[in-house]
Amino acid sequence: MAVISKGGRAMGTLDAIDRKLLAELQAEGRVTNVDLASRVGLTAPPCLRRVRALEEEGVIRGYHADLDPSKLGYAITVFAMVSLRSQAEEDLRGFEEHMRGLPEVRECHMLNGEIDFILKIVSHDLQSFQEFLTSKLTPAPNVASVKTSLTIRTAKNEPGVPLG
Repeated sequence: MAVISKGGRAMGTLDAIDRKLLAELQAEGRVTNVDLASRVGLTAPPCLRRVRALEEEGVIRGYHADLDPSKLGYAITVFAMVSLRSQAEEDLRGFEEHMRGLPEVRECHMLNGEIDFILKIVSHDLQSFQEFLTSKLTPAPNVASVKTSLTIRTAKNEPGVPLG
């Protein structure tokens, strides 16, 4: 027996209209409900119900503005590969919690393989990054080593997932 969401469909299933809704919202999160409904071939009320159901199910996690870091004084982006001394679950969670408290760390992903975590870090300049590295990242609990790579340019930055 399928559980029916408030949007009127089985939870966990996405039909063609849901995928169109998600594609449109991923491309333009500020689209009005009326415009969104028109783009996907619905009237406004069922469109809003579907979007709300996708939000409640956690398919849509939020809406964000795409900010230009350089226009806000963050001239460099660095990727840091971090190896930990211990991979015990408590130590992994401790490291993750520490990273959540560092606003310069924009992404933190646990990896499978030689490196334990990869971080995406933004900084105003090389000097402020060096200070961050030596005062906040390298001395963080359980950190064994950190290898960094400074981005030179970004050829593609496409958030979200393909919804073709």
